Amino acid sequence: MNLLYSPYRLWSVFRLLLSFYLLIKKKERFFGITPLSPEALARTINQLGASFVKLAQVLATRNDFFNAQYLSALKTLHDDLPAMSRHEYDNVMKRAFPTFPFVQFNPIPIASASIGQVHEAWLDEETKVAVKLRRDGIEKRVRADIRIVSLFNRIFRPLFSHTTRHSVESVISEFAVMIVQECSMNQERANLEKFSHMYASSGVIFPRPYAHVSCDDALVMSYETGWRFDDREAITKSGIDIIPLIDKLVHFYTDQMLVQGYFHADPHPGNLLISPQGELILLDFGMVKRVSNPTRIAIIELLRAANEQDYEAYVSASKRLGTVAYDAPTAELAEFTQRMFEIFANDSLDSSSMQELAFQVLEQTRNLPFKLPQEAIYILRVSAIVEGLGTTYIENFNGIKDILPILQRNIPRALGMKDSLLESIIDEIKHLPDDLHAARETLRRASRGELVVELSHLQVESIKQNIQSALRPIVVALILSLGAMGAWMGGINELAYGMLGAAIMRLWYR
Repeated sequence: MNLLYSPYRLWSVFRLLLSFYLLIKKKERFFGITPLSPEALARTINQLGASFVKLAQVLATRNDFFNAQYLSALKTLHDDLPAMSRHEYDNVMKRAFPTFPFVQFNPIPIASASIGQVHEAWLDEETKVAVKLRRDGIEKRVRADIRIVSLFNRIFRPLFSHTTRHSVESVISEFAVMIVQECSMNQERANLEKFSHMYASSGVIFPRPYAHVSCDDALVMSYETGWRFDDREAITKSGIDIIPLIDKLVHFYTDQMLVQGYFHADPHPGNLLISPQGELILLDFGMVKRVSNPTRIAIIELLRAANEQDYEAYVSASKRLGTVAYDAPTAELAEFTQRMFEIFANDSLDSSSMQELAFQVLEQTRNLPFKLPQEAIYILRVSAIVEGLGTTYIENFNGIKDILPILQRNIPRALGMKDSLLESIIDEIKHLPDDLHAARETLRRASRGELVVELSHLQVESIKQNIQSALRPIVVALILSLGAMGAWMGGINELAYGMLGAAIMRLWYR
């Protein structure tokens, strides 16, 4: 445990997080300490291990936080680590399998990452499985790292404006939730089971979990065979037509992110295989994200409003999404909206990549008091990864040309509409009695003065900030007045008059 909180480790985390904060704030130094160079930053992250590699992977999507040199350094970080020691391996195996269920088990892992490592095994002579073992002590190390990061975040918190502070905290909160969930093999198995059920008709193959021999230290799954999606040479030699598979991949991720709102958030080439039968296989369900229905609808309406250049709809969707505050200044809001419209109206988008579009959008928010919620960040990240996979085989493949039209076609379905006009009319007729009852109940409550208006958490947060801003000078003036009274009672009249004058000035210039 001492190693988890050693002075050297604490100092390394402090230097790393201070560098992040200085870079985000565009400051050259803090009490003489300058940010780490891109190379030193990447080296420090690798030395600190799993938690900080995961944090860097989240931060690597934030072009509004870092410049190109630092983003390049963050993107060089890989989640590949040496295998567990023999002692650690034995500890995990004893906990995971008190009764050994395998007829054969290969102790040499075929893959080794920060959270776990994967082994080949056989439940019987014909059933080959993949066994993902959780690293020994990884959950304890991760929770210790979260405590350290949270501590330093509270220390640095006063350095940030309200909007920037919440944007940084959303990243840290997202990182904490994500990595703790990834440390649980039970959680990954639950993700896999839910994903397999939800997308059973997608035409994509998922591993089959063996729950009766799995636990929180080990996930046992069917062994899926195939080539990595980016192994162009092997796939070409096999005679498989990759173009329909790319089309399936794009449609599949569009459906996940903006129609169903439940998506696999780490589709890198190692997690996507092409089987010898020409089927798409998806692996590793440790990072599965859910987009809440209000957020998903707000993102869709934001895209549609930007494409149609509908100012009112765009502002409304932005506020509900949390991109802009409910009390954002009108002039800056108009400037922000105009910039977004210029990006989407740009004729060169057809030759731009999804990554370039994401960076353009984030660049526009760099110096404005707005933020991009983590759900949108993950959607942009996944879109860029999928686009990168497409460019492996199609030279002119890009997200704008190939993905946005799919989004536009799926907007009605994503918003809950039916495939045909007749189905929509029938659906509306079915809901008509409920709608009439709701309207009658609303009128009845309004007539009795019992109508309740619900506010979103974003609106509540805005009201809270306004109240705090209004009360702050009053509280300060009250404290000064009490101090003046104490000074007067103590016979220090000059101090009493000074404090009373300060209280009056604080109220006057609030």
